Amino acid sequence: MSPIIELFEDTLENLKVANADQIKARRDEITRSLNKHFRSSNSDTLYRLMVGSWGRHTAIDGVSDLDMIYILPPSLRGELHKTGGCRKALQRTKSAIAKHYSTTSITVDHLVVVVQFSDFKFEIQPCFENSDGSFEYPDTYSDSWKRTNPRAEIEAMRNLNDETSGNARILCRLARAWRRKHDVEMNGLLIDTLVWRFFDQTRIYRVPTLLYDQIALEFFTFLSQLPKQEKWNALGSRQVVKVKKNFQGKAKKAAEFCSDAIASEEKASMYTKWRKVFGRFVPANANSRTLEPREQYQDTEEFIEDFYPLDIQHDMQINCTVTQNGFRPMSLKYMLQKRIWLRPSKFLHFEISTTVPEPFELRWKVLNRGEEAERLDCVRGQIIKGAGKRDHQEHTDFRGDHYVECYVIQNGVVVAQSRIDVPIRWE
Repeated sequence: MSPIIELFEDTLENLKVANADQIKARRDEITRSLNKHFRSSNSDTLYRLMVGSWGRHTAIDGVSDLDMIYILPPSLRGELHKTGGCRKALQRTKSAIAKHYSTTSITVDHLVVVVQFSDFKFEIQPCFENSDGSFEYPDTYSDSWKRTNPRAEIEAMRNLNDETSGNARILCRLARAWRRKHDVEMNGLLIDTLVWRFFDQTRIYRVPTLLYDQIALEFFTFLSQLPKQEKWNALGSRQVVKVKKNFQGKAKKAAEFCSDAIASEEKASMYTKWRKVFGRFVPANANSRTLEPREQYQDTEEFIEDFYPLDIQHDMQINCTVTQNGFRPMSLKYMLQKRIWLRPSKFLHFEISTTVPEPFELRWKVLNRGEEAERLDCVRGQIIKGAGKRDHQEHTDFRGDHYVECYVIQNGVVVAQSRIDVPIRWE
C-alpha cells in the first residue's frame, strides 16, 4: 500500500466519532424520557429522528452539537397550535427531560430545548409530523409553527453516498476537519450541500477510489471558484442555508496546501503538509513506514480539539502591543501595515476583545515556525493558560512566521477563537 493511501486510511479512522456510544446512550435516555411523558411508553427508539450532521452520517470526532427531532402525538396539535402553544411545547419537552436529568443544564431556546452535557449538547426540537414526511416546529419569536424537511436532506445524502461509492460522506468529513483546523465559518448543512454540488458537476469519483488527495484538491479548487453569495439551497429540502462569511479565500489556500502536500508524497514532510490541511486528524508521522527520516525536532504542537469540543458562536479579536525599553509602545497591526519589521528582543502584550459574555476562561497557543525554531527545537504550540484574565505576555526570540491563537472556553466548549500572525524579521 502506498504511503498516501495509508495516510488517508489513518486519517479517516481518526475522523470517526470516538464517543459515539456515549452519544447514543444519551440519545436513547432522552428519547425514553420523552416517550414516557408524552405517550406513557418506555421505548428508547420510537418517535425520534436524529438530524443534522449526525443524521446525515457526516459528523466527525469532537462533534459538540447533536440535533434531534421528537415527534409529538398528533392529538396535541390542536392544543399546541393555539396562542402560546409554541413555548408550551418546548416547556413540556424540557420538563420531561428534566425528570431524568435533574442536575443537568436544560434550557429553552426559541426553537429547541438544549440539554448541555460535559462534552456535547443535544438540541431537541418537538415537532408534528406532516403527511408528506416533513415536520412543523415551534418558533417562539413568532409564536407560530414552521415547516422543515430534514428527511429530504438525509435521503439526498444517502443517495449521493450510494451513487459515489461512499466518497460523498468521506469528503464531507474531510471538509469538516478542514473547517475545524482553519476556523472556517460554514455550518454542517452548508458543507454537505456544497459537497453535493461538487459531485453533481463531476462524474469522475462515482466509483470506489483511494485518490482522496486528488478529491480534496479538486473540491477545494471547486469551493474557491464558487460565486460569493449570501445563501444556498440545501440538498434535498432546498431550504435556505445562509453563508455567515465568505469561504472562497480559505478554500483557495487549502487547494494550495493540497498541491504542496501531493508534491511531497514519499517524503518525510508529507504528513506535516497534510496536517496543514486537515489538522490533528492526520497522523503526526509514518511510524515504521518507509519514508525519508523526519526532521530532527519535536513536534510539540497541540490542537484545541483534543481538549475541548468546538461550537463557535461569538466573535473575537486579538490585539498586540509591541514594547521595548526606551521606546514608546506600538500596535503590531500598525507596524505591519507600515512595513516596520518586528525584530527579536521585543516584548509582546496580547489582549483579546470578544462578544462572549462572562464568565469564561482563555487558552492560548504560541506556535513558532521556521528553520530557527526547528533547529533550536522550540516549535512550541502547546495549549496553555494565560497569566492574565484577558491578556498574555510573550517576547520575540528568533526569526520566523510565528502566530498566536486564543480560545474562549465556556461550559467546557470553545465558543470563540482568533489568531494573529507574528512575523519576526532581521530586515
